[in-house]
Amino acid sequence: MNFRGGAHRDEPEINLIAFIDILLVVVIFLVLTTTYSKYTELQVNLPSADAEAPKQNPREIVVAVGADGRYAVNRRVLDGGSVELITAALQESAEAGRDTVVVISADAAAAHQSVINVMDAARRAGLVQITFATQQGSARQRP
Repeated sequence: MNFRGGAHRDEPEINLIAFIDILLVVVIFLVLTTTYSKYTELQVNLPSADAEAPKQNPREIVVAVGADGRYAVNRRVLDGGSVELITAALQESAEAGRDTVVVISADAAAAHQSVINVMDAARRAGLVQITFATQQGSARQRP
């Protein structure tokens, strides 16, 4: 007896339809769950504004912030840059108390933290009216 039956052999076949279905589901899953990041360069040119020149306010304190991080309160250069020193200078210059307006005149290249330090010092000094000085016309374009 020959039990091997070599005359009629079935070839194994691969069902591609199920394989394609599984791959399609995986591709749809990946497309829906992927977050696309958009990398853009921020072009910020500050400060400038087209507005009419404000009237001079006798109750204002002008705080200049240089690009190198130095501060000047009413044209008096401060020796340091700590918030406590700026607060003390603002309190000395505040003649009208809470009605005094703090004008922050920051260089366009000044660090953001330098401007935040002035705002924090004004809050500590009890001065709640803060405005920013800008130049008239269009901003200087940076390369």
